[in-house]
Amino acid sequence: MDTEDLSVKVRRETGVNVRECYQCGKCTAGCPVGERMDLRPSVIMRMLQSGDYASEEEILRSNSIWLCLTCETCYSRCPMELDIPKVFDYLREKSYAEGKVNHEARDIVTFHKSFLNAVERNGRLHEMSLILDYKIHSGNFFQDVTLAPEMYSKGKLHLLPERIKDRVGFARLFKDQFKKRKS
Repeated sequence: MDTEDLSVKVRRETGVNVRECYQCGKCTAGCPVGERMDLRPSVIMRMLQSGDYASEEEILRSNSIWLCLTCETCYSRCPMELDIPKVFDYLREKSYAEGKVNHEARDIVTFHKSFLNAVERNGRLHEMSLILDYKIHSGNFFQDVTLAPEMYSKGKLHLLPERIKDRVGFARLFKDQFKKRKS
């Protein structure tokens, strides 16, 4: 078992010192999805401060880290200017890498993978590729399907992707970035 507590890893990987949080609760009060979370942002920060292994496990298995919209409301409200979305990004990466993703976050993770696949293939987001990849991998074939014709008619969905010129260079950059994060 790793002896280094999660707060130390968070600080090393993100530059955010969670021990500076003094539990004012402004992050939780402003969070647009806070009511849907199993662990509120301020609770996660406190659990990280505790250094308790059981708390770390609970955080990495929580649905909260996956529900975070990364809207930065918590960050803008924090009197200590702690970048909680950056912390949650790291926690999601760690949760995924260790196979501890909450089962309720399955569609969120599938969407995330589909988004990255679309960007990796084209060098930019192609919504139709994203939608198709997500539908195939999630099994949610008919979810929001009635929105497609209107989106297409308004020019929001394009059948063919617009690709960047140096896709090979981008693919290399994309892979290098993910190798760096995994090490």
